[in-house]
Amino acid sequence: MAGNIGIAFVVLLLAFSAAASAATTGGAATPGASPTAKGSPTGTPASAPSAGALSLVAAETTPHKSFYFGYRYPKLAFTIGSTQPENDLQIEVVNAAGEVVKTFYRENVAPNVPGKVRWDGTTNEGRPARNGRYSFRISPQSPTAAAPAARKATASTTLNLGFAFYGYAFPVLGPHEFNLGSGRFGAPRSGHTHQGQDVTAACGTPLAAARGGTVQYAGYEGNAGNYLVIDGRGTPVDFMYAHLAEPSPLHTGETVRTGQPIGIVGETGDAVGCHLHFEMWGAPGWYEGGSPFDPLPYLEKWDAYS
Repeated sequence: MAGNIGIAFVVLLLAFSAAASAATTGGAATPGASPTAKGSPTGTPASAPSAGALSLVAAETTPHKSFYFGYRYPKLAFTIGSTQPENDLQIEVVNAAGEVVKTFYRENVAPNVPGKVRWDGTTNEGRPARNGRYSFRISPQSPTAAAPAARKATASTTLNLGFAFYGYAFPVLGPHEFNLGSGRFGAPRSGHTHQGQDVTAACGTPLAAARGGTVQYAGYEGNAGNYLVIDGRGTPVDFMYAHLAEPSPLHTGETVRTGQPIGIVGETGDAVGCHLHFEMWGAPGWYEGGSPFDPLPYLEKWDAYS
């Protein structure tokens, strides 16, 4: 992300109300302008893999909830014990059904030396992983070697390899209600129909990007007020947020992460009362030949796990 928005993000975060400051993006941190660490390289299998009798001395995954193209990718910090000084390991991300979605290969891993792996949320085929519960799994590369036994170094050592991973974050970070009357998608308007879903929340409630990507447009319009449009990374969908209290600190062309602060709820433009007007547009996109579709089923789904 361009460095010139750092100060703007700090100002935005300080402007959030005290009640809203306790809200989180589904448990994932949303720092202002800190860079996102890249996912770890997958590596390649050893030509003649070997490993001693392994034990898992320590393992901890953070954060407990992550988002695709978010600020904090799931990271496993681990330490193994072994009967030999060098060990060839494979570290897998597995879903709740035990299916492998991503594999990392590590050679010559020494015992009692901390290591780490960071997963960027893509599968072995390069696609975004599905929503759900996942876990890291550590094993020797050799198919004949035994999997490591869990062995805590101390009573306080953590052995935690599981986490939740989601493709989208709920955009309103505070108490809210869905407007199921005039704020529904398709509700009649003078000369047109409502193209989004209104989510009522107190003015000043923080807003976050439901899906990260590229800011397609940020500005002001008489009906929408302060608004911005984000081209969702890895999707054919554009996401539009309207009636922000102040101009978003983001600018056209900048990169935004899933769950990143994008502004605060307001009632600018033709809004009646404080709310977020949220739209989703199919390919080829927002006012590029695409069409809006009902976002409520998606918002309800994201809200359920946030």
